[in-house]
Amino acid sequence: MALEIERKFLLNRTPEWLIDNEIIRPVKEQRIEQTYLAMDDTQELRIRRITDLRTGQMEYTHTFKLGSGMAREEVEYSISGSIYEQVASAFGAIPLTKNRITAEWQDKVLEIDIYDQLELTVVEVEFESEDEANAFSPPEWFGRDIGAEKQYSNKTVWKQLQQK
Repeated sequence: MALEIERKFLLNRTPEWLIDNEIIRPVKEQRIEQTYLAMDDTQELRIRRITDLRTGQMEYTHTFKLGSGMAREEVEYSISGSIYEQVASAFGAIPLTKNRITAEWQDKVLEIDIYDQLELTVVEVEFESEDEANAFSPPEWFGRDIGAEKQYSNKTVWKQLQQK
């Protein structure tokens, strides 16, 4: 399993402001719909439909994550659109939807997620090691570090959507 090491922040500037002021350079923008198939405190299994907003090209993934906090093990692989549709319709769940802007900032790649179903915009940064992640000093516009706050996790937000 690959180790995913990331930090997540509550973005306090709009992506448009960051782009207009040439603080970040967008690389791509995607539309993401994700549905969780199973989860507990330390594991999650999900599917995603990811649409490239420039080309319209779609990809579908199945992901397993193990662990909690800043460093988690992750296995992700492609599935067909047909498998995605069958699984998504079998569960009948409301997908979590968001737009993701992948951007470059200094020597880092950022992922900015803008959620539809709630007023929330976050920025994530992935790192090669936990030491690098812990040493990272975010700029003011990153906002509060929310990596340890469960109410901002995708699976928590998704669970709340299912109760509506």
